Amino acid sequence: MSTSLSPSLPSRPLRLVFMGTPEFAVPALQALLESEDTVGGVVCQPDKPAGRRLDLRAPPVKDCAHAHAVPVFQPQKIRTPEALEMLQSWRPDLIVVAAYGKILPKTILDLPAFGCMNIHASLLPKYRGAAPMQWAIAQGETHSGVTIMQVSEELDAGDILLQKPVALKPDETGGSLHDTLAALGAQALLEAMTLFKQGKLVATPQDHTAVTYAPLLKKEDGEIDWTHNAASIERRIRAFHPWPSSYTWLGNKRLKILVARLSAVDASAAPGIIINRQDKSLTVATGQGSLSLDRVQLEGKKAMPIAAFLAGHDLKTGDRLGR
Repeated sequence: MSTSLSPSLPSRPLRLVFMGTPEFAVPALQALLESEDTVGGVVCQPDKPAGRRLDLRAPPVKDCAHAHAVPVFQPQKIRTPEALEMLQSWRPDLIVVAAYGKILPKTILDLPAFGCMNIHASLLPKYRGAAPMQWAIAQGETHSGVTIMQVSEELDAGDILLQKPVALKPDETGGSLHDTLAALGAQALLEAMTLFKQGKLVATPQDHTAVTYAPLLKKEDGEIDWTHNAASIERRIRAFHPWPSSYTWLGNKRLKILVARLSAVDASAAPGIIINRQDKSLTVATGQGSLSLDRVQLEGKKAMPIAAFLAGHDLKTGDRLGR
């Protein structure tokens, strides 16, 4: 997106195509819809079954586009002649991508005159991949942020156009960071668009020796390994809230740990052993240190504070959580 690599800048508003799917992408789309530029079409993933009845549910980006009467295209595959033909019919000057969910082929990257610009929820080159927000918290980073980048054929490897950092709070969760970076991404996108039109946006190659990855989260990633140290487990509990959620086992039932904190209680017992059970508190030993559980949810039940949970369950010091 460096202006030295692009054709002459247009004197008119740009015609855009937006490619995104989840809630994270909605603030960016909303910002573009309220800007001077024109969103000629939106591409998102197909509707998917959701809920207990598995009714088809539209992606949040589709709902936003329909609310503004913007055409929506939901191909099962993006690497088809039909998909390319649809994008060509919208005649984009620029394609903006935010959590679309698929790697774009060169035929699409080469389609718009000014290329493709992407919002990524990390400070690249750290945390390329599908779950950068969650893994940044889980790995104990002190900062995260958003990167506006050129889209390349390699995953999250394009040149950096603009970055906005943000400090992570001690109680940061995957959910709270998602909301922060979704809003910050929209702001950064508009700033990058303004700089681009002024001829001031410069592309900087990533340092490929400093790359780290944030792989797609699976439900089983949430299972707590009590042999890990307490600080690591506590970070993962926050990182994986609200999804996939951290959980352990109480007998044969899954017990979600929604909120926990580091404890000063001596943890000389084996990992997973309850070392302190009082009316309003429950402390569990880990591989190093201990954790106090503050909010939990037993399989099939509502989430509740630990005091309410303990009132209905006969747990005692020495009992074990986990497999």
